[in-house]
Amino acid sequence: MQNPTPLVINWHLTEACNYRCRYCYAAWNESVCSRELVHAPERSAALLAELYQFFRPGNSTNPLNSQMAWKSVRLNLAGGEPLLHAGKLPAIVSQARDFGFEVSLISNGSYLDADLLDQLAPQLSWLGISIDSACPSTNRNIGRIDRRGRFVDLDRLVMNLRRTRRGNSGLRLKLNTVVNRLNHREDLCPLIQSFAPDKWKVLRMLPVVNQDLVINDQQFSAFLTRHSALARILCAEDNQDMRESYLMIDPHGRFFQNSPLIAGQGYTYSRPILRVGARAAFDEMAFDPKRFRTRYISFKGRAGA
Repeated sequence: MQNPTPLVINWHLTEACNYRCRYCYAAWNESVCSRELVHAPERSAALLAELYQFFRPGNSTNPLNSQMAWKSVRLNLAGGEPLLHAGKLPAIVSQARDFGFEVSLISNGSYLDADLLDQLAPQLSWLGISIDSACPSTNRNIGRIDRRGRFVDLDRLVMNLRRTRRGNSGLRLKLNTVVNRLNHREDLCPLIQSFAPDKWKVLRMLPVVNQDLVINDQQFSAFLTRHSALARILCAEDNQDMRESYLMIDPHGRFFQNSPLIAGQGYTYSRPILRVGARAAFDEMAFDPKRFRTRYISFKGRAGA
């Protein structure tokens, strides 16, 4: 049996976002229950209970138990932009922790002011921020701008995160960058260093919903080479690395995976977890434990997200 790794479950709370990134994969087919679970506190709590019961460490009925080992389960809250539901997040985080989950959060950073960071940071093990460019025109062309024409204030975000981390020594910071046709020539070293993250995940734009902004092998490789000075914290994921290597749940409470058939054709889905149970729904999806473990083996000494 391999060394234990944390088991990470990514729950995409909502499809809603204040940005319109052109490469975004947060677009899901409607379920028979078209309302997102984040709007139904009782159903959200029921989903958390079902997930932890099935994925809890040592559950011999979980089919992954014979293929990998884990001593903890982390719930990673993503979107869309989960902080559009900032009023609901404290209850979800508290419930998840009560069930036994560690909790992390991925955000575009636009709503992370000092007050919200003070409220959330003590409850999180990881905080992830999506950062694609230091250039306003590039962010505008990618779609990282809201309907009022506002960008995230990177300098203020850096300042707020530094203050928050000084008061929450257990909080680890991860940056996510999607390398695409608009930013693949950029040197992000100064910007990344200003955030001083514990981890920088560099993902090649994945053509799940569309093929806009796709880059080729050479362009992705050149981006990684340009940032080799950050190799200690950099964790690169190409398209094949991402396929079937994440445990993902959509806003309607279904497991999903990017379709292996034709790029740009969206996702395959399980039946709703609350209708059939986590085991039956999980059995309907493809998941590759080896690829999942590789993400952690390649980043030794840190629990990745």
